[in-house]
Formats: sequence, structure tokens, C-alpha cells
Amino acid sequence: MIGKVLVVDDEMATRQSLADILRLEGCQVMTAEDGERAVEYLQKESFDLILLDLKMPGMDGLDVLHITAKIAPDTQIILLTAQGSLESAIEALRYGAKDYLLKPSSPDQILRSVSNGLKRRTETEQKHFIVDQLEASIKQLKEVEGRDASVDANAKASAPSVITIGRGIFVDLDRREIWQDDQRISLTPTEGKFLRVLLNNQKKVFTHRELVSMVQGYETSNWEAPEVLRPMVSRLRRKLAVFPGGENWIVNVRGTGYVFEGEEKRVS
Repeated sequence: MIGKVLVVDDEMATRQSLADILRLEGCQVMTAEDGERAVEYLQKESFDLILLDLKMPGMDGLDVLHITAKIAPDTQIILLTAQGSLESAIEALRYGAKDYLLKPSSPDQILRSVSNGLKRRTETEQKHFIVDQLEASIKQLKEVEGRDASVDANAKASAPSVITIGRGIFVDLDRREIWQDDQRISLTPTEGKFLRVLLNNQKKVFTHRELVSMVQGYETSNWEAPEVLRPMVSRLRRKLAVFPGGENWIVNVRGTGYVFEGEEKRVS
């Protein structure tokens, strides 16, 4: 059993007994003799679980419960209560306590309750992690979509759709078509977007990761990006090879990415 536990009880014998039981099971344990000291610890350190005596002089268990809910809401709380204060313990469950133990409880009962509490704590942390990952992924997707939209908007705003490459070879980026005399080919949306990026940034070398982000719309690792692009670039080169010099327009910069090397001219 692994976890950081705070034992709060005004009876020294009870504190020591609970601490010994939990330490034997592998828990890291701290003890507090009253509510005030417990709150001091909570303000300085984080705990997975608190074993909290309900009835204590001064700041009692309910007070500590309310404060814990504000400063450490994910901390699991198990109440320790005598038979006479059972109704108060049940009431405390409505304010965030997860379980209660009647004094005196057997070591097995204590360990069972603490084990369940630590499992709930782990599940809560896992849920927070998943939510954080999802939020980060959504944010990343929005950023990629924003960059992608910006690239498309800038490309369309900065130049006409039709471009000439070499002698009498025309590229219509909006229609995704390339022709020379009666020779005409069509591009897929991905091929068209890839070619638009390169044509609008002639002589500029784009890394594999940049191209995947701008063309495909998602992020990849340095080793994944070339594998994502390679099949598409191969198909595109085969299409371009029907035009004079077309097989040499898209140049692979070894270990880096791609660059467009054809001579292009904008058509008004």
C-alpha cells in the first residue's frame, strides 16, 4: 500500500497506533494532535488521504473537513468517530468525507478503508491526467488548424491562383490542376495543398514536420514526419514527370525536408 497519509487525533495512543499500522503497510505517515496543526500541514504539504478524528477540542474534524475541501479537494478523508457521534459522521459524508470508522476499529477495517481511499485518490489523479491530456490535444489541434488556415489565407491573398512553371506549363492551385497544351493532370486535395505551400515559398526549405503540420493538420515526431510525407510526394512526382523537368521540381533536402526548385511565374 503506497500513499502519503495524515493521521489527526487528539489521543496520542490512537495516533501512534494508526501510524504504526499504516507504516507497516508501506504508507508514509505524518501525525497531528489537533485540527490547527493538521491545517498547518495541509497548507505546506500534499496528502493522499487523511484519517481525521471527528471530535477534538478547538478546531474539530468538521472544521478541518471544510478547510481541506477548499485547499486540497482531491485529498481523501476518512473520519474516526465514536458511536455517540455517528450521526455527525454521516452528516460529514455530505460535505466530502469518503468513509468513516467507528472507534475502536480493527486493523483489517482500517487498512481496508485506507486502501479503498488510496485507490480513489489514484483514480482521481488518472482522470485529471486524462483531462489535461485531452485539453492539451484540443489546444494543439486548434493551433494547428489556425496555422493551417493562416497558410491557406495568406497563400490565396498574396498571389493569383494560376501560376506558370517553365515554358507553357500552368498550375491552377484552386482547381488543383496542371496542364500544358492538351496534357492535363489533377491533384488530390493533399497534393494540392502540399504544392501550394512549396510554390508560394519557392526556394524555401520546409522541414518534414512543418509540412505535415501545414498539409495534414497534425503534429508528428522527427522520425514519423518523413514516413508520412514520402508516399504522397512519390505519387506527386510521378504525376509531375509528364511535364518537361517536372520530376525535378520537388527536391528532397536530405535529412531536412523539401523545397520547390522549378522556375515559376505568377499570372495576373
